[in-house]
Amino acid sequence: MKNAIIEKLLEIEQKENVRILHAVESGSRAWGFESPDSDYDVRFIYVRDVDFYLRLGKTKDVIEWQLDEVFDVNGWDLQKALRLLHSSNPTLFEWNNSPIVYKTTEEWGNIKEEINKCFSAKAGLYHYLNTAKSNYREYLKGEMVRLKKYFYVIRPILACKWILEKNSPPPVLFEELMNAVLEPELKGMVENLIETKMKTPEIGEGKKVEKLNEYIEENLITLKIKIDEFSNEYEKSWNKLDDIFLKIVK
Repeated sequence: MKNAIIEKLLEIEQKENVRILHAVESGSRAWGFESPDSDYDVRFIYVRDVDFYLRLGKTKDVIEWQLDEVFDVNGWDLQKALRLLHSSNPTLFEWNNSPIVYKTTEEWGNIKEEINKCFSAKAGLYHYLNTAKSNYREYLKGEMVRLKKYFYVIRPILACKWILEKNSPPPVLFEELMNAVLEPELKGMVENLIETKMKTPEIGEGKKVEKLNEYIEENLITLKIKIDEFSNEYEKSWNKLDDIFLKIVK
């Protein structure tokens, strides 16, 4: 499958007239607990010729290449990616830290050296807290719930705990995150849920797990208090990112 993905990346480069700088896996496969029928969430950063960036008209900054039962393939233009990096968009840190890399380049290596310097703990905290809140509200409030959605709530809660403790981007691998900051009394329960997910084509509905719901509700409250009190230390110049962008497009 990796070879098939690399072929798709080559096809994108040829048909879209772009250079792909970095391509990774995102989602459950990158988290380390894909289901037997999980699709491949391929994400990439690309750059176009310099003339493209000198146009007066509005230009497209994403490539949405494929979305079906097997592949979900899309990418961001370098300019979009660097602008979002400047505002400490958590997606860039996730892609940069993905354990599954399909392609990378020397140019991305130069960006990689700068990425963690752009990390804003407060921006990351609010992103993950809001992700946990919205997924909990949408999927886990009823008596019967979609069990796999627990990961879409617990993972961002653990990401918040990691940031508060270490002031750095959280790891993508769920196991690393879980071993570092999940309370020991919940570890066995979560591991059993992971095992079920990895063996089952699609975890269906089941009764809500009261202990996990209590854990989630308690943490949504306590994390909100801690995050509101967290100082916003982030202030980033454009200069280094401008230099990186100009060197790559030239």
